Amino acid sequence: MPRARAVRFHEHGGPEVLRLEEVETGAPGPGELLLKVEAIGLNRAEALFRGGHYIEPARRFPARLGLEAAGVVEAVGPGVTGVEPGRTVSVVPSFSMNDYGVYADRALVPAASVVDRPEGLDAVGGASVWMPYITAYGGLVEVGGVRAGDTVVLTAASSGVGLAAIRTALRAGAVPLATTRTRAKKEALLAAGAAEVIVTDEEDVTARILALTGGRGADLIFDAVAGPGVTALTRAVAPGGTLLLYGAVGGLPTPYPGFDLGMPAVALRTYTMLETTRDPERLRRAHAYVLSGLRTGVFTPRVDRTFDLTEIVSAHRAMEAGEQVGKLVVTVAPVS
Repeated sequence: MPRARAVRFHEHGGPEVLRLEEVETGAPGPGELLLKVEAIGLNRAEALFRGGHYIEPARRFPARLGLEAAGVVEAVGPGVTGVEPGRTVSVVPSFSMNDYGVYADRALVPAASVVDRPEGLDAVGGASVWMPYITAYGGLVEVGGVRAGDTVVLTAASSGVGLAAIRTALRAGAVPLATTRTRAKKEALLAAGAAEVIVTDEEDVTARILALTGGRGADLIFDAVAGPGVTALTRAVAPGGTLLLYGAVGGLPTPYPGFDLGMPAVALRTYTMLETTRDPERLRRAHAYVLSGLRTGVFTPRVDRTFDLTEIVSAHRAMEAGEQVGKLVVTVAPVS
């Protein structure tokens, strides 16, 4: 029976509850494949799941973690076609962490959740591009309908998704305005392609967005923070525009501002990338969109730093500190 080193937690808590343990993986069942994991992309959803604050609670302990990885197919289960052992692939988030987790050197995953890793993209890159760019594509293009000439505001823009959203907005011909809490990341965001950067600890967000748009407001705001700040953001949406909430990294209650602001003509909507990755047709379009961006060099992996699997606690502490610009990736030593 194949065995693996897997990260699990036996209770909710901080990074210190994570343990690297030896487990049996089992053989892949119908619709599954067994992956030799080479690299793992870290996502804030995993920290929330570990802490008991995710949109879906852990149903049992010990619990596993991990939604995004790159590796080599080791074996396929009954009914799996189009992928064979030896293929280099990436895992895109489309499943529940109650069912699967890729924080391991071997992991079972649904075959429907893997995409081919294009030639020239290494494992670290393969574990760091799909979640950010599929999230940005799904939110800005599929749901947000961003068009050339639109102004798009991107909050928490130094994250992997934020940086991917800057590139996605530029590819659509839109104007990306980035927000960041402190001045420390301003130059990095400008270098990444942001037209302007708003430092939220120093500037009035509403006033700055309105000033930058000639008083009209933004056509689309793609917000990862949520919390009380949505009221200020709603004030800065153009009539008929959209405020799209795709995260809640602020960790505070989020009001509905529509009535307090006099019922403006603004659409408020939540979005998760699962809308894209769990819909085969949307995923097909997203994969083609991101792949073409990678092949032309418009899209590139943005990795802040890497950790070894044995350093998973430190990696989660770094993720929660929020000082990175881009993605944190965990590398995995080859498994025999």
